[in-house]
Amino acid sequence: METSESINIGIVLERRTLDNPWLDASWRVAAVIPGAPEIDNRLEIARGADWVHYHAATLPLEIFRKETEGYKHNLSLDPPSVYVVLYRDEDGDLEVIPHHVSVCPYEVQDYLDSGEVVVDSVPMPEPIIAWVAAFIDKHHVDEPFKKRKRSAFDPRKEGFDKPPPRVTKKWDRPSHE
Repeated sequence: METSESINIGIVLERRTLDNPWLDASWRVAAVIPGAPEIDNRLEIARGADWVHYHAATLPLEIFRKETEGYKHNLSLDPPSVYVVLYRDEDGDLEVIPHHVSVCPYEVQDYLDSGEVVVDSVPMPEPIIAWVAAFIDKHHVDEPFKKRKRSAFDPRKEGFDKPPPRVTKKWDRPSHE
C-alpha cells in the first residue's frame, strides 16, 4: 500500500522595501504554485513600486498516511494553509531561503519550537485541497480515544514515608572567621 505521495510546489517570495533604519526589506511567502517546474536560480516574476516577487524555489510537498489527522485539521480551517519553512540566508543576497513545505500544522509546530526558522503560510490552492482531501479519503483511519488507566497510589513506593532532606541556606552555615 502506498504510504506517501508527493508533488512539486513552487515557492513565490515577496521582497517589500521598507522605510526603516534597521531593515532594508521584509520578506514573506506570497503564493505557492502547484506542479511548478524545478529551477536552478530564483526568477523574478513580478515587480511593483516597492515590491518584487521571486519564484525562489521548487520543493516537494510530501504527505504521509500516518499524518492524515493533521491534514484533516488543516482542511477544516478557513482557509486551509500551505506552510513554508524559511531559513535565513547569512551568505547570499536573498535573505531567506525556502527549506520545507507542508500542509500539516502539527509538523510545522516542531519547526517553530526550534526558534531558528521562520514559518509563513499562504492559503491552500484548490488543486492542493483536492489532492489532500483525496489522500485523506483513501488513507485516514479514525483512532478511538483511549483513556489510560491510572494505577492505584501507593505512598510507600513514592518515598513519602521518609522525611524530606534538610534544606540549608548559605546563612545557616557557621562562618569561618
